[in-house]
Amino acid sequence: MNERLITRRDILRKSLTLSALAGVAAIGVACKNEPKEIKCDDTTGLAPGDIETRKALAYVDKTPDPNKMCQNCQQFVAPASPTQCGGCKVVKGTIHPLGYCKSWAAKS
Repeated sequence: MNERLITRRDILRKSLTLSALAGVAAIGVACKNEPKEIKCDDTTGLAPGDIETRKALAYVDKTPDPNKMCQNCQQFVAPASPTQCGGCKVVKGTIHPLGYCKSWAAKS
C-alpha cells in the first residue's frame, strides 16, 4: 500500500488557497449588489453664467450636512430613476440627489 503523508505545509497551502478563493467570491458578490455611483458635476453645454451660479452657490455632489441634501430641498426636480441625476429650479445642469448648495430650502 502506497500511503502519502499529509504535512502541515500541505494543509496550510490548501487552506490558504481555499481562503483566497472564498474571499474573491465574496468580493464578486458584494460588487454585484453595490449600486453604481452617479456623478452629476458635468457642466458641459451650460452657459458661462450658469456655471458661475453653480460655483457661487457652492454646488457639490455630496452634501457636507446629511440633513441638507438636494433630494429634500424644495428646489430639487427628481429624476425619472434613482440611478440618474435630477435637476434644480435655481442651479442649472445635472444635480445629484445627495448633493448640496447654498440655496437649499427644506421641502414644505
